[in-house]
Amino acid sequence: MAKGDDIQERLIDFAVATIKLCSELPETSAGRHVAGQLLRCGTSPAPNYGEARGAESKRDFIHKLKIVLKELLESSVWLKIVFRADLLSKSRILPLLNECDELNKIMQSSLKTVILGKIGHFGKNC
Repeated sequence: MAKGDDIQERLIDFAVATIKLCSELPETSAGRHVAGQLLRCGTSPAPNYGEARGAESKRDFIHKLKIVLKELLESSVWLKIVFRADLLSKSRILPLLNECDELNKIMQSSLKTVILGKIGHFGKNC
């Protein structure tokens, strides 16, 4: 398994879980609105991380990781909205919200590492 494959797989799993959760949201104007927003931000981190792994420079890598982090942070907010609005059961939302928070921490740590210069190679193996 290449470096970063495990995170890539977790992000893909997060996207799939987001898609499934959104399909369970109620067919109300609020449910449809939240589903649309959550689908966009919740499925974005995986392909953006894939782009980061193919970055052409350190600057490009940092930029793309920041996009991944931004989309995960937005996903967290929408999941909290679903939670607080009782659009789905708490037990249905919490695992995805916890995974989102863990992925946020991983991306923050990765950004910190690369900004501090501890990662020197950029490209497919990042």
